[in-house]
Amino acid sequence: MDFSYDPIALPTRPTLTDKEGLSRCQQFCKEISSRRTVRHFSNRPIDQGIIATAVRCAASAPSGANHQPWHFVCISNPDTKRLIRLAAEDEERAFYAGKGGNTWLEDLQPLGTDAQKPFLETAPWLIAVFAERYGLDNKGNKTKNYYISESVGIATGILITALHTAGLATLTHTPSPMRFLNQILQRPTRERPFVLLVVGHAAADAQVPRAATIKKPFDDVTTFFK
Repeated sequence: MDFSYDPIALPTRPTLTDKEGLSRCQQFCKEISSRRTVRHFSNRPIDQGIIATAVRCAASAPSGANHQPWHFVCISNPDTKRLIRLAAEDEERAFYAGKGGNTWLEDLQPLGTDAQKPFLETAPWLIAVFAERYGLDNKGNKTKNYYISESVGIATGILITALHTAGLATLTHTPSPMRFLNQILQRPTRERPFVLLVVGHAAADAQVPRAATIKKPFDDVTTFFK
C-alpha cells in the first residue's frame, strides 16, 4: 500500500460574503431547529434511493486517519424488523424494570418512553450504524482505527441531517446492549452497534413531548474567546 502524500486541489465552492454566509447559516438553523425526534411513524413507503443518498452523505464524514470506521445496514424487510423489535423490547423491559437505575428512569419520565417499541416495525426503514473496532487489509490482517466514536458520531449526525433535509423523521434508538444486531444482521464481531436509526414519515397524528422541545439557552452552551 502506498502511504505517500499526494495532494489534490480543493473542490471549488462559491466564495460568499459574510452577509451571504450568515443568511445561509440562519436559513439552515431555522430548518434544522424544526427537527424533532419522532416515535409515531407512518408506514408510508420511502424510495430506497433517498436512503442510499443519505448514507452517501454520512459516508463523506471526516474520520480519524480517514479510515472511515463505519458500516450502515439499511433494513426494510418486515421479518427482519420484527426480529429486531422483539430483541430490542427484551432489553428494554429489563431496562425499565430497574436495570436503568432510578435516576435515569426518572429523567425519562417527561419524555413518556417505555419498553414498547412498535415504531421498529411501523417505520419503513431502519438503519443500523455499526462502528468498526478495527479494520482489515486486503490480506485479512488487522488495521488500527482511530477516534472511532467521534468519527461514527459525526457520520451519524450528517445522516440524520440528510434525512431531515429529505423531509423524513428519525429516531435514534439505543437499547443496551445491542449485540443482538450483530446476530440478526450478520455483522462481524469487530463491529459494534452504535445506534439504530428509525426512519420514515411522521404519522399524521404524531406528537412529541413538550419537554423535548426545551433546549438550553445559547449562552449556557456557548463561550466566545476574542
